[in-house]
Amino acid sequence: MRQLGQYAAPRHAIAHLSDPHLIGGGRLHYGVIDNVAHLRAALDRLAAVRPVPQALVFTGDLADQAEPEAYATLRSIVEPVAAAMGAIVVWTMGNHDERSPYARGLFDSDDDGFQDRVHEVDGLRIVALDTSVPGYHHGTLEPEQLDWLADVLATPAEHGTLLAMHHPPLPLPMLRAAELIELHDQQSLADVITGTDVRGILAGHLHLSTWSTFAGVPVSVASASCYTSDPAPVDRFVSGVDAGQAFTMVHTYDDRLVHTLVPLERGTEVSHVGSDIAGALETVPLEQAFELASSKTSQFNN
Repeated sequence: MRQLGQYAAPRHAIAHLSDPHLIGGGRLHYGVIDNVAHLRAALDRLAAVRPVPQALVFTGDLADQAEPEAYATLRSIVEPVAAAMGAIVVWTMGNHDERSPYARGLFDSDDDGFQDRVHEVDGLRIVALDTSVPGYHHGTLEPEQLDWLADVLATPAEHGTLLAMHHPPLPLPMLRAAELIELHDQQSLADVITGTDVRGILAGHLHLSTWSTFAGVPVSVASASCYTSDPAPVDRFVSGVDAGQAFTMVHTYDDRLVHTLVPLERGTEVSHVGSDIAGALETVPLEQAFELASSKTSQFNN
């Protein structure tokens, strides 16, 4: 791909999806939301993304009630799409998941302990952290998990590390109810990642997109594919709505991450430039391409 601006192509492309909340038996969420259809819509949108993602990172609440059938459905939908892309899949535990069915359903494992795992994507390390607390919706990282993470991070990865976790370590000014089910003892995590090669934290849980920093590290929360949280509800403390579902594309560069929100529903097209222009831009002189795109008097802009 030809470089058109000041930045070279990203080193990695990561698709960050969250909170599919799949339910067994074909049942609808709250009786109205087809979570399977929404997940398929997310993957259909993902198929149009270029460059093709190298990893699909799901940050928790994969199954709404931790049903084995839901995990089987999830794998049957996601894994063929990822394989066709040549991408790996990173699963992460959420508060609606349960360790035994999660481990059996997604990893064919009988290990029902902490579901923390390390993945590698062309020199980029992705660490999936299990922040779930059995029987509760808030999150935590136990001392033995933090010790394990410190050991992992003691050796830097070639292109740094992303942490994938369900409960985001950030303030929640637009969803105060979530403060009651946030990640506890966040300072302990900050103590572990400070000074390491952690470049970013990917999280879910909130059912809306938001961003912040934590211990000097960018935090990106992906919206849900099932239903979303209205950040400005009327006469409600919490309002879940069947609208605004999205995923986030994460592109890594040597010195930064770029996050781009991709809505599942395509809006009504009001203008367009045909895809044939992309091929033409590979052949014309760069000065001519610049003039066509930037000049207010060019044929391209009129």
